[in-house]
Amino acid sequence: MMKKYLLALSLLVPGILYSQGFHGGSASLRAGTNFRIHPGTISQSEVFLVSSPLDRNTLFAACNTINFIPFFISEGVYASTDGGNTWQGSDTCKGEPIAYHGGDPGITIDRNGTFIIARKGREPFVGVYSHFSTDHGLTWSTQKVISTDDLERAALATDVNPASAYYGRTYATWVKFATPVPLMFTYSDNGAQSWAPPRQVNNPPNMCAGGDLATGPNGEVYLCWAGITDVSPFKEIYGGFAKSTDGGQNWQVAENAFPMNGITGVLAEKKNIRVNGLPAMAVDTTQGPRRGWIYIVTTQKGLAPAGSDPDLVLYRSTDGGESWSAGIRVNQDALNNGKIQYFPNIHIDRYGAVDILFYDDRTTTSDSTGVFLARSTDGGETWREYEISDHHFQPTPIGGLGQGYQGDVIDLTSTDTKIVTVWMDNSTGVYQVWSALVDFSSLGEEELPNATGFPVTRCMPNPFRDATVIRYFLPEAEEVSLEIFDILGNPVTVPVSRRQSAGYHETEFRFDGHGAEAACGKVLFYRLRAGQRVETGRMVHLD
Repeated sequence: MMKKYLLALSLLVPGILYSQGFHGGSASLRAGTNFRIHPGTISQSEVFLVSSPLDRNTLFAACNTINFIPFFISEGVYASTDGGNTWQGSDTCKGEPIAYHGGDPGITIDRNGTFIIARKGREPFVGVYSHFSTDHGLTWSTQKVISTDDLERAALATDVNPASAYYGRTYATWVKFATPVPLMFTYSDNGAQSWAPPRQVNNPPNMCAGGDLATGPNGEVYLCWAGITDVSPFKEIYGGFAKSTDGGQNWQVAENAFPMNGITGVLAEKKNIRVNGLPAMAVDTTQGPRRGWIYIVTTQKGLAPAGSDPDLVLYRSTDGGESWSAGIRVNQDALNNGKIQYFPNIHIDRYGAVDILFYDDRTTTSDSTGVFLARSTDGGETWREYEISDHHFQPTPIGGLGQGYQGDVIDLTSTDTKIVTVWMDNSTGVYQVWSALVDFSSLGEEELPNATGFPVTRCMPNPFRDATVIRYFLPEAEEVSLEIFDILGNPVTVPVSRRQSAGYHETEFRFDGHGAEAACGKVLFYRLRAGQRVETGRMVHLD
């Protein structure tokens, strides 16, 4: 499916691109076509999205799926192998026992390309359970116990850095509904076939809510959550943060890493849908100048820099979570203008840019909303905003799922060439997962340069059968080492180890099936070292 984008005439105001109808006027990037990834009549809400570490064009999305007559609840599981252009999947995760699925998915793809989903169970299976799929979600394992806690949703993440001591480990975190309502944690080292015994991360002075998870560039594990008041409406009053450098065995905990005034409650303007300000987190693992920076986005009001209406507020740490910046207002419409931004999610793309997806009603009436993308290429100092939805919709609660529920999560990820976004939208009469694809070229990015300012190292073709060519660029003459190693970190060959001149270079790697190459399996890695620059990439060999 071809996607067309129109970048209208714009007015650049110190680093900010305002959209059509924004306070101050000007223009926007609009998606020519939004589309449903799995059209149907089942309600689809609360959608998550990840890309594969083996092939960024392989995507896995999951959501809550529900029908009331006849009653049905499960997790929609959908896959794309072409960067989000086309999708296949089902509104039912078919991992046994199918009848006891309770929704609330958390998802990841591990180092081997295995799809992993965590979801809640229903009586008699109280707790959180996981399933895995090795065929892009066509078939699923039976359920594996993560925890029998009464809990919120579990968030998942996998360490996919080959240089990490915990490479391939999949982590899970959740809030346990028992005093003191702490954050819990566990991990799997075998592709979610089994999980370590859960452990309590913190002993909070206030109840925890939410809980998000990310891994750092050197094997770190980061958790974040909201601390909430003990009485209704259970306001989010601070953001908590925890860090582990030993795979989750020990934790450094900051219960109050930064202040919050979250928007927990309902939006009267939007049919009293339920909203929250829960934090979402991402870490820069690129080779760029902000490698290792941690970003957390929340929705707040009545606490600067947020105004009197819901605004998006970003916090960042440049020292591994030891300290945090003051809040940064992400949305650039006029302060206190009555416009509502909510449900942000965050992603760091290959350029090291911070991308935040969110609902926003600044170009429509207060009972409706559109979908926007905010993007910062300087670590959150300045932002450009784009309306990516091609239509608005009127949010309404999904009856029977608790006060005002419409789902709490929308999501985004990226491939090498575009940002892929997903959200729920009821414009067809039932909530469905919608998507828009945003080419980096339409955002002003060149095809090749990465966050270091140098063109990225490329392996083409990838996947390959007999041979592939690794292409890279040197800004100046340098000592260069290009190494090939297998999925266990064992060396395969060193095709380049010498000083090379400035400019583009190409090196062919041929898989001949002999020696070390024969035992290395389908997944290989290359590592380029040139001066202070280190880049690692994956190659997939086809039998």
